[in-house]
Amino acid sequence: MELDWHRLYPSQRSPVFARNVVASSQPLATQSGLNAMRSGGNAVDAAIAAAITLTVVEPCSNGIGSDAFALVWDGEQLHGLNASGRSPAGLHANRFEGLSSMPVYGWDSVTVPGAVSAWVELSRRFGNLPFGDLFDDAIRYAADGYQLGPVTGAAWQHAAGTFAGFGPFMDTFTVDGQAPAIGSRVRLPDHASTLKLIADSHGEAFYRGDLARAMVDDAEDNGGVLTLADLANHECTWVRPLTMQWGDTVLHEIPPNGQGLMALIGLGILRHLDIGGYAVDSADSIHLQAEAVRIAYAEVMRHLADPESMTVSPRELLATDYLAARAGEISMSQSYRHPKGLGAGPDTVYLATADASGNMVSLIQSNYHGFGSGIVVPNTGISLQNRGSGFVLEQGHPNQVAGGKLPYHTIIPGFVTEHGQPRMSFGVMGGHMQAQGHIQMMVRVFTHRQNPQTASDAPRWHVQESGELALEAGHADEVIDDLRSRGHEVLPNSPVHLFGGAQLILRMDQGYCAASDHRKEGQAAGF
Repeated sequence: MELDWHRLYPSQRSPVFARNVVASSQPLATQSGLNAMRSGGNAVDAAIAAAITLTVVEPCSNGIGSDAFALVWDGEQLHGLNASGRSPAGLHANRFEGLSSMPVYGWDSVTVPGAVSAWVELSRRFGNLPFGDLFDDAIRYAADGYQLGPVTGAAWQHAAGTFAGFGPFMDTFTVDGQAPAIGSRVRLPDHASTLKLIADSHGEAFYRGDLARAMVDDAEDNGGVLTLADLANHECTWVRPLTMQWGDTVLHEIPPNGQGLMALIGLGILRHLDIGGYAVDSADSIHLQAEAVRIAYAEVMRHLADPESMTVSPRELLATDYLAARAGEISMSQSYRHPKGLGAGPDTVYLATADASGNMVSLIQSNYHGFGSGIVVPNTGISLQNRGSGFVLEQGHPNQVAGGKLPYHTIIPGFVTEHGQPRMSFGVMGGHMQAQGHIQMMVRVFTHRQNPQTASDAPRWHVQESGELALEAGHADEVIDDLRSRGHEVLPNSPVHLFGGAQLILRMDQGYCAASDHRKEGQAAGF
């Protein structure tokens, strides 16, 4: 596949070429991944090491109490891992009578954290290095300190106001009630101790040992319903990815409870609309993609849930005839609004790795809304996710809150194959930007042949939950006017945080091309 290597958009970054590569949202995490590979590890070891380090150096977007999903190419085939946790068994719908939506913060928003189980299982099945070695960098940064970057620091400062009423959060993540300053040295000693316990016990301390007991004790002290049994019964699951053909390539996504289905529906609709016939940054192209996303968005809102609770199967929603019919609803001259309702948080970490042996990993982990629920288990550094807020309270909805149930999830890793061989490991973190970002990367790289860094640099669009079309700075005035004339409620020059952060690794004949988003502090690097 011939790519365009011209720099088409303002950028201070270049594609990175190497036989072993890591791309993540934080340079220290990227280096942790490379250190693992230099020590004899493979791409899976690199992904785990980078993910663990990210819980320390970017805690405003993920943590030890996160969930995770991964797609792994092992040199022969693609494997999907769902490491999201279920709601506590005692979390029943009647607990929320009188409320219009799920709580966003506090113990009632907490589900069992799955990221630790992902690290353990990925290492067990595919890793080369001893599990404990993958924690070395993270423990050192937590104990000895690291300097805080500007993007992470700004998010941290915002969170200090949001969680001012959460004592253990303030004790762990602030100094005298203030978030650390950008460029200052941050130490997280509780994280260091907890990560060492997890490393030494291969995760047992987290789900069945002292850390589990600490989480449950805090829940009991503060009205939560999490139990030791909830933690002990957790297990991550190997799943078969869902797919959508796109030209000569195939996009692979984790099946529900994640929103990868939204990307596949949108891309499947675009297959019937000759999107390649329109200039990539034109109003026509953006309009068609946005309209496809509106339809996919509405389907996800109605149907996506724990797969055991879904009443319409992904296969039905991805059927060719069905998608062709939905494509027929789209008008070139008019935008149609579809209802929105699912919440999302833009704070997540995504990373990609690849090695000279042909292994490739796409991994994502998140606390959901920044630091998550606001619950930090005292003296552990464990900031617990608030994925329970992804449930709904509507009676009979497949995603209605219930005990022991997987919530709707926004985070999705992406992977592309071509003629049965690996082509690209990629993701675009950030709430509902993720599925839309996957579509935009597919169109740019595999239809318009933009190289991964150019595809990442390009100005993005984002259909928001309200139905408004946010446009990043860089779109031409005539494009904005044209979209408005079709009925889009356009928000030009929208804040950069709405458009997420991409990491991409494209397999080439003699190595890889890696890219990292300029919207984050990230880095693509290799050797």
